[in-house]
Amino acid sequence: MKILGIDIGGTGIKGGIVDTKKGELITERHRISTPDPATPAAIIETVIELVKEFDWQGPIGCGFPAAVRHDIVVTASNIDQSWIGMNAAKAIQKATGCPTHLVNDVDAAGMAEMKFGAGKDQKGVTLMVAAGTGIGTALFIGKHLVPNTELGFVHVKGMPGEHYAANSVRKSEDLSWQEWAERLNEYFKKLEFLFWPDLFILGGGVSKDFDSYKQYFTLDTQLVPAESRNHAGIIGAALAAKEALK
Repeated sequence: MKILGIDIGGTGIKGGIVDTKKGELITERHRISTPDPATPAAIIETVIELVKEFDWQGPIGCGFPAAVRHDIVVTASNIDQSWIGMNAAKAIQKATGCPTHLVNDVDAAGMAEMKFGAGKDQKGVTLMVAAGTGIGTALFIGKHLVPNTELGFVHVKGMPGEHYAANSVRKSEDLSWQEWAERLNEYFKKLEFLFWPDLFILGGGVSKDFDSYKQYFTLDTQLVPAESRNHAGIIGAALAAKEALK
């Protein structure tokens, strides 16, 4: 099944047509900068632009940077507050004429990793952590997603973990790989104590540099880098839409 996957992020909105059977993009990925402010009208206009770019008339899956319950946005940290309470899927469907399903962005990336990437052979508890501008999480029991975990807000050193150990913090504080990884290790240890998962998957763009800092982790739980990387959110959003259309 072919679905247009869209990954709506705090800085960029990326899309591509996905072969959901193979878990692959069958087009080039197209990226548009996220409008500022990221209001519903501005984001929806960008989605329309992506639909036109791919000359698309079929289903759409959208990964969204917020907690999402039954296609309704319930939080807004990286987008405009006016999204809260909106049925975003219905609004996008009305604007594009395409059946649309919404899912949290890291949940989407996690779905791609669990089906086609680092978690494809896992049967126990898997926790994906995406370290970027903030920290997002996706929790799986077997292959079943526990949606909207938002564990980036778990506190470490008296502050939300994403304020202490996100990749954006590494950049803004000019931390070495070791300094940053030791912070991230503290955050993972907190999650380990709370969930005792069988596997941690580290996602986000920083996962490509995993070999530069993996030696600084001291966890009991296995930690591996994500495999799908930049395409995970797009592929996972398409997978979520496929599930919703069953």
